[in-house]
Amino acid sequence: MSAATAANLSERLLQGDRSALARLISWAENGDPRFGPALDLVFQRVGRGARTGFTGPPGAGKSTLVNEVAKAYRERDQRVGILAVDPSSPFSGGALLGDRIRMEERTLDPGVFIRSMASRGSHGGIAQATVDACDVIDAFGMEQILIETVGVGQAEYDVVAAADTVVVILCPGAGDGIQAMKAGLLEVADVLVVNKCDLSGADRVVSDLEESVHVRFGREHEFPVPVLSVSAAKGTGITELLDAIESHKRWLEAHDLSALRLSKRVERIRQVVDAEISAALWTVRGWNAAARAELEQGHAPHRVASTLAARVLASIPSPGDPSHGRT
Repeated sequence: MSAATAANLSERLLQGDRSALARLISWAENGDPRFGPALDLVFQRVGRGARTGFTGPPGAGKSTLVNEVAKAYRERDQRVGILAVDPSSPFSGGALLGDRIRMEERTLDPGVFIRSMASRGSHGGIAQATVDACDVIDAFGMEQILIETVGVGQAEYDVVAAADTVVVILCPGAGDGIQAMKAGLLEVADVLVVNKCDLSGADRVVSDLEESVHVRFGREHEFPVPVLSVSAAKGTGITELLDAIESHKRWLEAHDLSALRLSKRVERIRQVVDAEISAALWTVRGWNAAARAELEQGHAPHRVASTLAARVLASIPSPGDPSHGRT
């Protein structure tokens, strides 16, 4: 029944059924076992959409900017999928819908799909299911996929796993330039945006960021990270931002975008496998008790860890081993 349901939903997705798209994202969010088989059936259609992440400190105007970027892409007749990763509700665990309220104008456009997702406590401000959600939006046929993260004031490295291009948004008046340098946001930025550029102090933030970019990213083999002045509320600087995103996309294609995406997917697989194995060992296999017993015998924690790890490694053949895959 589950496989048939997954097949039916996948077929509807490929036929352009938006309700099927929404349902598949819910499966991804909820860890539904039917999601994997469903994604397998549509995965050959994944990889055509451009994925852009928008991140930065709270109050930087991310939602307003994403709204304007989506509007600009629609004016270019490109379909847009938006994932707004909101803080989890303390009551239901679901996403608070502030971003969707701010993007109400876009919700009326049949060429735009907006989904709020709960961060569910993810330290990077992005749910693990976001990558899966991007895949089904991609398979659905959206040319542009925009991912807006919570903006917890720390480097949101998880967004890199979901996006080809990362836009870091800052604004004057809150020490955002210095905060970005301290938090490491510059390390993940492919494009830097100083929003609310009409406010006092914007020029100083731009100058500081340009200097920092010059010092950190001046090597020839790296993409020259642009620093842009934008006022999302007034709709200024949006064309320049889209041009910068497109420039980064061309740079990626020249430097093997497919290989970069493959590396990110391998890293994603590693994270999932690590999590599943860890959960199985420490709960199902009772390693909590085993570790406690070793410690009670007076062994140091590092020795206990090495002993337990060695037991696992001794029992798992490598992929190239002739016995690999045997039961």
